[in-house]
Amino acid sequence: MALSALAVVPPGTASADPGPAAAPVPLTGAQLAASWAGPLSTRGRYVVDASGNRFKLRSGNWSGAQGTWQGSGSTTDPANNQAGQVSYNLPLGLDRAPLAEILAGFHSLGLNSVRLPFADAMIRDTTVVPDAAVAANPQLRGSTPLQVYDAVVAALTADGFAVILNNHTTTYRFCCGLDGNERWNSSQSTGQWVEDWLFMANRYRANQRVVGADLRNEVRRDVWDDPNWGMGDGHDEYAAFEEAGNRILQADPDLLIIMEGINWQGIPLAGLPHGRPMLKPVATLSNTLIDSGKLVYSAHFYAYTGSANTGASSGMGATGDPRYQDLTPEQLAAVVDEEALFVTRSGQHFTAPVWISEFGAGGRGSTDAKEHAWLDDFTAILAAHDTDFAVWPLVGWHNGGVPQDSWALLHYDRAGRRLSIEDPGDWRADAWNRLVTAPSYTGPVPEAPRWNLLDLDHTDQNVSRHMLALPDWSSGNRKGDCPDGQRLIGLGRSDSRGLCTDAGQPAAGPGEWVTVTDERYVTDGDWASGYNKLQCPAGHLAVGYGVHNNAMASLLCAPAATALPATARVLWFEHGDNRPPASTGADSAASDWAPGYYKGQCASGEYVAGVAMTWRWLHGGVPDALLCRPVA
Repeated sequence: MALSALAVVPPGTASADPGPAAAPVPLTGAQLAASWAGPLSTRGRYVVDASGNRFKLRSGNWSGAQGTWQGSGSTTDPANNQAGQVSYNLPLGLDRAPLAEILAGFHSLGLNSVRLPFADAMIRDTTVVPDAAVAANPQLRGSTPLQVYDAVVAALTADGFAVILNNHTTTYRFCCGLDGNERWNSSQSTGQWVEDWLFMANRYRANQRVVGADLRNEVRRDVWDDPNWGMGDGHDEYAAFEEAGNRILQADPDLLIIMEGINWQGIPLAGLPHGRPMLKPVATLSNTLIDSGKLVYSAHFYAYTGSANTGASSGMGATGDPRYQDLTPEQLAAVVDEEALFVTRSGQHFTAPVWISEFGAGGRGSTDAKEHAWLDDFTAILAAHDTDFAVWPLVGWHNGGVPQDSWALLHYDRAGRRLSIEDPGDWRADAWNRLVTAPSYTGPVPEAPRWNLLDLDHTDQNVSRHMLALPDWSSGNRKGDCPDGQRLIGLGRSDSRGLCTDAGQPAAGPGEWVTVTDERYVTDGDWASGYNKLQCPAGHLAVGYGVHNNAMASLLCAPAATALPATARVLWFEHGDNRPPASTGADSAASDWAPGYYKGQCASGEYVAGVAMTWRWLHGGVPDALLCRPVA
């Protein structure tokens, strides 16, 4: 796909052409704080603030609290830490510059938000940090790593920045490959990981500039097992992330829930399947949260990695697969769209903002022409697509103007002198400034219909706050219910998947929600002769369903506030898909939410009032027809 095909800046805004490089216009802390208010949520492909205005995440990663130790030798020996930088498991730079000066550097880069990595180990670490680790911030002496993290969060948010908490690692070990941090449940249980997230959500709940929970960094294969998306086992990232996200939202309904795709599957050897799926599985199996305006997807891109390349230069894990830097601009644009940016397409079950929460390149001293060209091309894609982003990393050290980690945008020496990407000699400045100052959609973002997938492939999917507060409404069956404010609009045949929407949704009315298990409410004629039917009472919309094996077992019906029209049509799908045309994309018809199975889907102005099924002809009780009625 050409770059121009990715430009989706809405009509009436400036051109998506990033134009010539221009340094960002920094805001003071007071100016940034006055420019937006939390909490953040989503509308279609955009993140919005509390007033419904677009809040583009122009972010950077302030690393260090995830650990910099590389796995052997003394943890405090610079030779054993990433780029020779000993973080003491704190955000880098606190030994070299006061917090206020570091934050002033972030403002100078044009940022409005910070991704703040942490390790689960930090939560239980009672070690007092060495005085040397906070030498430039003596007020932090005597603190634990978590208390320092608290102080950093407080300083960032007081200065107007949005903070996204990022569970980067389990232990303090840095980084990558087989390091014990491959999955959310490497070196710990899924239950412990969820509890750690609840601890963090509750700890910062009162601070509405703590806006997001970035659930886990770069989920990948360990020695024996791959992560997967939807298999229902202990390595199922889709299920684990959805469980954690919904538990977090029950603790703090204000947080964005940020889900990164699978960073690596398979064994990187020629002839064996391997690759970097990223967000591709979301196209057919997207997540549904109890608050559907809270989901953000994320992905990482680096020049030296690739769709099937680990990034290893030699030895174990190195393959001959192309790297992203080997692709032409057109090929790179197509791959970035396939692996991430397609999620921003409107009107689909997967539609959500995409945050490129890590990208970057080596700066001063780098002579890698391919990486230089890649950064120019990649930032042009982000600018053209008006994509939310977070560069890696923000802070590093320098000695006499020579960076220890040339990837950082800001470097500090032992005397606290800053060396910035904006200072002469850093080749990345033009690409960075074009990205930060690229025209973007601003102002109010209109509400748009939401579409959400229900997946009963392996277990329940109860995402209605209303029903979660009540006893089991279809005991002994797998069951799913739509997020509150949405209704059931489609079902898959034989795979137990469903589709929800709020398009044209009438207001919910008072009264009990009804679980239907028989034909008592089929009172206006036999609309599917010879078939068993489940039908909602008059004035009720279907908002959920239960299955036994894959056979229909129950229908959950919620009352509408106003009378619903009595007209109806029967939509059969026992011999093929029967869905609205995909010409406009407005009915979530362009996406396949039940691949390999027939699907029935009412129009966006209709609701499911009933389902017909039979056990004759080896149909097995799966849904064969929907009774569709207009909402107005």
